Amino acid sequence: MTKKTYNGAKNSKERSMQKLVEAVGTIIRTQGYTGLNALNIGKTAGVNRGLINLYFGSLDNLVEVYVRGKDYWVAAAGNAGELMEEKRDQHTREILESLLVNQLNYFYKEDEMQKIVLWQLSQRSKIMYEVAEEREKLGEAFFNLADPYFENTDVDLRAVAGLLVGGIYYMVLHAKANDSLFCQIDVNSENGLERIKKAISAILTDTYKRAENAKT
Repeated sequence: MTKKTYNGAKNSKERSMQKLVEAVGTIIRTQGYTGLNALNIGKTAGVNRGLINLYFGSLDNLVEVYVRGKDYWVAAAGNAGELMEEKRDQHTREILESLLVNQLNYFYKEDEMQKIVLWQLSQRSKIMYEVAEEREKLGEAFFNLADPYFENTDVDLRAVAGLLVGGIYYMVLHAKANDSLFCQIDVNSENGLERIKKAISAILTDTYKRAENAKT
């Protein structure tokens, strides 16, 4: 008969590590990045805060483990990745519109991603730099597909997309923080969100038309 191996200590360590990782997410959602200290994390996880250094080496390493496991930008992209595969030889306007609308929907609903973007804007850090780089990789994949359409035109699709993404972030963060109108639009209403989506579509349609006209 094979003797069973005792895994109590191992399982206890894994449970404690998981609690600490989950506590990071809880604090980001409820307090933002300013609440990420060892005392808060240990208390939220219900374990000794000294385990952070013991198991992860440092507080920064623990936060990095959590953030790296989230894939915020992939989730925010929705089905855009599939569209890039399906329509790689076709018009790319639909792909970009899908990317932006999916991002608006996801960002509006996900408190955690809102806190992550605020963190990126408020504090320079290695973790947030790398998160931003992951976002840029997704953008690079799209722009590589779109570039041939805009070749030999003066239409700057990257600048247009940048303004739209920045507008999405700011309008949502403003609405969530102040619950007030922005340019007389109630972003916290279904009608307000639909107005923004229609504006995104109209801007992209005009942008692609300008490129088409420049080539004729």
